[in-house]
Amino acid sequence: MTETPADDFKIDFRSDVTVELVKSSATDSDVLFAARVSTAGEQSLDELRKDPERSKGLINYLMRDRHGSPFEHNSMTFFISAPIFVFREFMRHRVGWSYNEESGRYRELQPVFYVPAPDRRLVQQGRPGKYVFVEGTPEQHELVGRSMEDSYLQAYRTYQEMLAAGVAREVARAVLPVGLYSSMYATCNARSLMHFLGLRTQHELAKVPSFPQREIEMVGEKMEQEWARLMPLTYAAFNANGRVAP
Repeated sequence: MTETPADDFKIDFRSDVTVELVKSSATDSDVLFAARVSTAGEQSLDELRKDPERSKGLINYLMRDRHGSPFEHNSMTFFISAPIFVFREFMRHRVGWSYNEESGRYRELQPVFYVPAPDRRLVQQGRPGKYVFVEGTPEQHELVGRSMEDSYLQAYRTYQEMLAAGVAREVARAVLPVGLYSSMYATCNARSLMHFLGLRTQHELAKVPSFPQREIEMVGEKMEQEWARLMPLTYAAFNANGRVAP
């Protein structure tokens, strides 16, 4: 993160994203309870722990044969800070997700903006549906950084000018670009998260290729790390079966 003074405010330029697991009720046992009730009725946690290999096999079977509902009986809530354009892609995922995002109607938006890191590939080659991204030249990287920073500065200065003149926040925010950072809480279950990861990350084990925008993939990778820790058997089965959501 870098800071640039501007008038009586400072603009922060970031190239990263924040993902924090703030609360969870998500374990592999949640899947087992839900799956076995159909044949065995209610079971205690001790019963589920008696045969870990059998539990592993059941979870793999559910994943492989796409019996999805047992993977819904859990919950993870993440705090996410990322550019607005990431959230607009994110919120296309509606089934099994709940969102609450900060509001530019009710609070003054802070001057934190996205500028790609030097390792961000800049140039798209090929036609839609069949393309790759390549590095870009030093001149292109310099142009992107300089142009974004200048644009952000002008936009935020205009935003502040309107607020100072008494213009409502909900009107003044219209001048701010999608590179502005926003924050939200996002709650999901393992099944909805698997669907998200299948579309928003690239992985060598994926049966179905995906071509996500890098910035939303950065969010997905951090969410995946937290989920893998909470539900290791479910996570292993997801990877073993081609990273296709059940």
